[in-house]
Amino acid sequence: MLANLLEALYNKVLINIVVKRSTTEVYIELCSKKGVISHASEQFETNGVNDKMLAYIEEAIKESPYYYIAILDFSKEQGAIPTCNKHKLDYYYDTSASEYKCFNDTWTFYTSKTDLYEVEKSYKDFGVDFVFSPFSILYNFFQEKIESHIAMFILVQESVLSLCVFDNGKLLYGEHLDLETQETIDDELLSNSMDDSSIELDDGIDLEEIDALEDIDSLEGLDDFEEFGDIEDLETLEDIDEFSENQDIEEEFYEAEEPLAEASDESFNEDYQRFSLIQSSLGHFYHSDKYESTFVESVYIADGVGVSSDLKRYLEEEMFLNVYVRHADLGVELAEITKMELGL
Repeated sequence: MLANLLEALYNKVLINIVVKRSTTEVYIELCSKKGVISHASEQFETNGVNDKMLAYIEEAIKESPYYYIAILDFSKEQGAIPTCNKHKLDYYYDTSASEYKCFNDTWTFYTSKTDLYEVEKSYKDFGVDFVFSPFSILYNFFQEKIESHIAMFILVQESVLSLCVFDNGKLLYGEHLDLETQETIDDELLSNSMDDSSIELDDGIDLEEIDALEDIDSLEGLDDFEEFGDIEDLETLEDIDEFSENQDIEEEFYEAEEPLAEASDESFNEDYQRFSLIQSSLGHFYHSDKYESTFVESVYIADGVGVSSDLKRYLEEEMFLNVYVRHADLGVELAEITKMELGL
């Protein structure tokens, strides 16, 4: 009782960490019972913890004895499975080295045990209270659409894509895709192609051809995995941004009203890699006997990096999809889920 009374007297500091390819964003909110009092964000040239980042976080937590640190799971060994039946999980993915969490009693997201331990080790200077899956971010961001549409939903980060297919709230397929792995595959294919070409030339042949882990300091509760990404029944929440049908129309012409970035050589290459991964993943969904496939006509993209117009064009022209793009500030979205978890 006294502890609850004292907590009510203090504001709360939410520190949200988003690890990118070579930098880390720290987004901070100071919250009272009435809402967000202030917020700030800073980028650091590290994907671990450097002195500047540590000083920034230590300064923030001086604001209140009640502070909470959340991180967006950056494991490459994670994904989503269309069942909560523990006996069926391994039919889709070998979870022996994973921690997993059933979501809404219908589907499961998982991550690497080893990578969770690495989070504890890397951020031991201040500790981490919650580790949230990008699939929970994606669900929260597009909840109204997920519950009422058959569509593909994608969260775009710098080096990865989190992709799901939902049929009116039912997960049919989920995959976490790594651009860097795709780059390696492409390089190997190019190298092999060049090697093959040289052989053919030598032989005179004509050439024509990827919750909240509460109290991560102890990690004693990993076996039952009750805390990882612990988001309770998101579909009951009333404060989530909704996509009206009018918003869909606006987003369909997003390029005309709010132009997507012009493609540089680097972004062109990355967006083509994203397109290739999405195309391959959708093909896998259609052709694998493991999944209850259905025809996908629309894709909703939560854009966390500022994709160019090329990605939208590839998906529309090459795959004949209806594409809707919405900007996502990952630090802000992580804070939203942290507040839900804390009941703020």
